[in-house]
Amino acid sequence: MIPAAVLRICGRPPALEKRPAPVPGAGEVPITVAAAPITPLDLLCATGTSYFGVPATPYVPGVQGAGYRDDGTPVWFATSAGMRPGDGSMAAAVSVPYVDVVPLPRGVPLPLIAALGLSAVAAHSALTRTGGLTPGETVVVLGAGGVVGQAAIQLALLSGAGRVIAVSRSVAALERAIRLGAEEAVRLLPEDDPVSLADRLRVATGPADLVLDPVFGVPAAAALRVLRPGGRLVNLGSTAAPTAPIDSATLRSGSLRVLGYTNNALSVAQRAESLGEVASFAAAGRLTVAHELVPFADVAEAWARQAAGDTNGRIVLVL
Repeated sequence: MIPAAVLRICGRPPALEKRPAPVPGAGEVPITVAAAPITPLDLLCATGTSYFGVPATPYVPGVQGAGYRDDGTPVWFATSAGMRPGDGSMAAAVSVPYVDVVPLPRGVPLPLIAALGLSAVAAHSALTRTGGLTPGETVVVLGAGGVVGQAAIQLALLSGAGRVIAVSRSVAALERAIRLGAEEAVRLLPEDDPVSLADRLRVATGPADLVLDPVFGVPAAAALRVLRPGGRLVNLGSTAAPTAPIDSATLRSGSLRVLGYTNNALSVAQRAESLGEVASFAAAGRLTVAHELVPFADVAEAWARQAAGDTNGRIVLVL
């Protein structure tokens, strides 16, 4: 028997239980779990209101994690817990299809890899694959306080950006963004509209080449106004609003491109490639993100705090 976090009722935190150790099926890799993050997708699926539908309960949540194969190789892995029937990463041991397991360099900090995970993959791939970032370009990162935003600031610079400008509502997030390498920080104000925010952005950025946008809404509409002709905005989320007041004249006058991004469109090889880049940077001490390590035994309390936003960054359960 192994300890596992088990969610029995949607809308309530999972509780620690003892469960039989999983038996690997055909094509599955047994993994001893070292760290499992509590991600927004985990929380959303567990409400029973996500676009995946109501999950089959009971189940072990956790759409990603980090641990070790039987031979001691460190790995990152993904699961479909909460999206399809089956258990996820929040257990002492898991069995995962081999296509969802990515070997990592030995010595890589697994709790940090768990915290970065698919958020850093999204930032890296949205910047480089979808956004086509080239050396010397100016990048605007909206939502700079989130895990995607924090990773994007660093990954843009590591990928050759000349300047990065961070945008957030939080003063603390903007101060952290400067420490992470952003050249300028622009605070969102409650009264902002696309014109007023664009005016402040323009002072900080000058013409920008690429906007990484996990928020949409007014910030995205404003950021479009500071793009140079042919500039690109890559949207990968809607934490500010599901719609944005974008006007046709802005798009047409600058021949701008608005591009959508989702990790779901990545091939297994592309996801592994981005994870490899993320792991290499993290192992070298060049990529980090605000996160909080919590003992696995405290999963119920940690889950409730993450859902309430009462945390120091992303919570990572450590076993």
